[in-house]
Amino acid sequence: MAYQAEIPYGCYWSTPFARWQGAFASLNSVEFAAHVVKSELAKRGIPAQAFDHGVLGFSVPQKHSFYGLPWLAGMAGIGQIGGPTLMQACATGVRVLLAGAQEIETGLSKVSLTVTCDRTSNGPHLYYPNPRAPGGTGSHEDWVMDNFGCDPLGPHAMVATAENVAKKHGIGTSEQHEVVLRREAQYREALADDSAFLKRFMTLPFEVPDPAYRKTAVTLAGDEGINFSTAEGLAKLKPVVQEGTVTYGAQTHPADGNAAIVLASPERAQELSRDPKIRIRLRGFGQSRAALAYMPEAPIPAAQAALAQAGLAIGKMDAIKTHNPFALNDVLFSRSTGVDMGRMNNFGCSLVWGHPQGPMGTRGIIELIEELALRGGGFGLFTGCAAGDTAMAVVLEVSGK
Repeated sequence: MAYQAEIPYGCYWSTPFARWQGAFASLNSVEFAAHVVKSELAKRGIPAQAFDHGVLGFSVPQKHSFYGLPWLAGMAGIGQIGGPTLMQACATGVRVLLAGAQEIETGLSKVSLTVTCDRTSNGPHLYYPNPRAPGGTGSHEDWVMDNFGCDPLGPHAMVATAENVAKKHGIGTSEQHEVVLRREAQYREALADDSAFLKRFMTLPFEVPDPAYRKTAVTLAGDEGINFSTAEGLAKLKPVVQEGTVTYGAQTHPADGNAAIVLASPERAQELSRDPKIRIRLRGFGQSRAALAYMPEAPIPAAQAALAQAGLAIGKMDAIKTHNPFALNDVLFSRSTGVDMGRMNNFGCSLVWGHPQGPMGTRGIIELIEELALRGGGFGLFTGCAAGDTAMAVVLEVSGK
């Protein structure tokens, strides 16, 4: 199918991603996202008055994030709009995009700003009162560290989901490390010619503000904290879990950042586009949930659902992006779909540039659009898993030029 909502070409952006406790660690992620929105809209000449709706997505609460999208929009100078604030862990990016598209589909909006942000650094430590407990003592959790380490339904750590899938499907360490080396080589292509690919949607060099937003604290040339591996170095790593297969080199790292995509009705998309000859249409969405503690399996049925709604076979996809918190995600996806592992995730992926959760999928979709634009158009698929053994996927089409 074809949704009414389109993405005006060039009306999207992402900050560089910074490894946790890095350059963005002291910035409230919602305030930072509003700062970036205001700057990027100005660079594109998009007036604040163009918007009549917005959606905000994040997975790690920040001070005052109770006020969600209205707070962000007000700080960005778009005080006339309202809209929801959504959380779906690593599937937040696709979920937010769908929420914006649905608003336009129903005729409630003409132009929607969909924004995602997260700061895994310095996550909140929460205390839950319990007056009926012995001595009135409540319970507490570290939002980031405790939830990375334990899915309460299991209970089990996220790495256990990868090991369960590795055992079930016979995916070994060496096969995972081959994926790592391939994905890092693809990311190097994004860095070629002074990061020409990244500069298609990312402002570089990127000036990181201080927490008061009065001066530049540091300037980034690109993503911060990227590690490049060697076959020899990976071979020396031991699995994280005893008798397991997944090493630290074969999984992603937590990160901070934000990203956004503008959605509009076809008429408004033409007006806002940087190149009206290029059209970006949403063709299908899908979601799924795998069995408990088998999270890396979830992206496959989500992708199948999105393809079914689009009425397209996976062989029709000209570009494919996946969220791969574990390298074995891509091994399983390739085995299950027949897609050549080498042609997935051109120019990089979350395995390499990191995992700030909310904006991770948004950046993946943006990179998918730009890859298709470089090809002269075509169909693209993004799919990725999320906490709770869930996944979301989207199929889009870039045409024209």
